[in-house]
Amino acid sequence: MTKRLTLLGSTGSIGESTLDVVARHPERFSVYALSAHRNGDKLVEQCLRFVPEVAVVGDADTAARVEAQLRAAGCATQVTYGPQALVDVAKSDDCDTVVAAIVGAAGLAPSLAAAVAGKRILLANKEALVMSGAIFMDAVRDHGATLLPVDSEHNAIFQCLPRDASPRGGVAKIILTASGGPFRTREPATLVDVTPEEACKHPNWVMGRKISVDSATMMNKGLEVIEAHWLFDLPGERIDVLIHPQSVIHSLVSYADGSVLAQLGNPDMRTPIAHALAYPERVDSGVAQLDLVQVASLSFEKPDYERFPCLALAMQALSAGGIASAALNAANEVAVEAFLERRIGFTDIAQTVAAVLDAVPNQRPDELATVLEADAAARRAAIDFIARRPIAGRTVVHRDRANRALQ
Repeated sequence: MTKRLTLLGSTGSIGESTLDVVARHPERFSVYALSAHRNGDKLVEQCLRFVPEVAVVGDADTAARVEAQLRAAGCATQVTYGPQALVDVAKSDDCDTVVAAIVGAAGLAPSLAAAVAGKRILLANKEALVMSGAIFMDAVRDHGATLLPVDSEHNAIFQCLPRDASPRGGVAKIILTASGGPFRTREPATLVDVTPEEACKHPNWVMGRKISVDSATMMNKGLEVIEAHWLFDLPGERIDVLIHPQSVIHSLVSYADGSVLAQLGNPDMRTPIAHALAYPERVDSGVAQLDLVQVASLSFEKPDYERFPCLALAMQALSAGGIASAALNAANEVAVEAFLERRIGFTDIAQTVAAVLDAVPNQRPDELATVLEADAAARRAAIDFIARRPIAGRTVVHRDRANRALQ
């Protein structure tokens, strides 16, 4: 049967890669709904090619512009806008599969709605688990949803785990690989001078600006550690991070008998997307076969927490539990936006997150409202901290702060 897709975040890098795979298999996949925030021009191009029933954008002005362009081209796609419209297409009876690829906290509500509706969810939105892991996983279980990870690291772990047993069965630990980003070998003291352009220049992957900065700080890997904790039901002490600059091994699973299974492939997001879209089958993703002779060698190193304090802060938040991960994510979103707008320096991102974790009281997230309140409080704290920065971009999180975060 053809899978009917709602693609949340269709104009981002994950969305474009998903549509590339979909276009290769029109007999398997069709598109019910596409969503973008304000990138209306690209959304119009996608609608004209895939002709979804619904297109969702962030605001009324963008909706009017998109609708006018579609009608002029003879396309009958219905255009809606706003957060509730995202929830509506995520839970609609007209789709069976939801690709959750909206970056940031904005993706939480529609991802959760898809879980409650019992959908097949291809999860690329880390924040759904980082902010409200227990709530989200309970919804998946209680409503019979199917959850398939799309992030290359989590998809790799999923592929290496046994299908006929609990993910914990025989697993000693899981190992998330990280490229190390553009500053893997740069001296920490020089990071105060990093520009947004440098931070967004990833050596291996083509990604959006926000996730590129997260990769440069390794906050992205910290969020993935938290996500892995919820996806695979393992405590933080059984989740390791290993820097692997070639980005060929996407992650590994270490078993109690000494075996280590790894998933390898060229660094292209179409591979995990195709795996999740067609699972349990395998289909052509458009990605070239891996040539190990050409790769020649693979190298590994431990992460340096002085260079990457955001990774340490994420591990601290996971250990603390409660709403700490939601506060971490919110503070990071505010800080990254400020950095991209050149209002703070690169090292101020970690400083902001650390200050917010200290400032926002931790509590048990019994319901989604508690998580959203913590998110809002953390954003206010981050904005206040940034406003009081004495000299933007001239502060460094020192080794003792990173060490304290790991204790």
